[in-house]
Amino acid sequence: MAAQLGSTPQAVGRRWARFVQYRIAGLGDMSRPGGPRTVTDEQVAALVARTLESTPKNATRWSTRSMAKELGLSPAAVSRIWRAFGLQPHRSETSLLSTDQRAPLLHAENPSTSLRDQRKH
Repeated sequence: MAAQLGSTPQAVGRRWARFVQYRIAGLGDMSRPGGPRTVTDEQVAALVARTLESTPKNATRWSTRSMAKELGLSPAAVSRIWRAFGLQPHRSETSLLSTDQRAPLLHAENPSTSLRDQRKH
């Protein structure tokens, strides 16, 4: 029977046991182990939109901690959502300028000059 259904004998056995115990109600999707979701779909949508469409105050990109504080989520939740959507705010396709007024600008002719090298001059 499992081969006809494109399933495994173990899966068919689980479904059969649920049917015997719960009858028709047992054929539906049963609850899974673990706690209930604490992050809503609306919070996920808000996090993704904020990540893609804005930057934090006094920074060039979002960190997990700054985004978590902004939206009232845990840093772990932000990290999981970013990973699920393939978002990497720390890896920008465009060059970002520092908001630190004390940071020296790199010379256009030598963009690889490090901050330490610039302070020597």
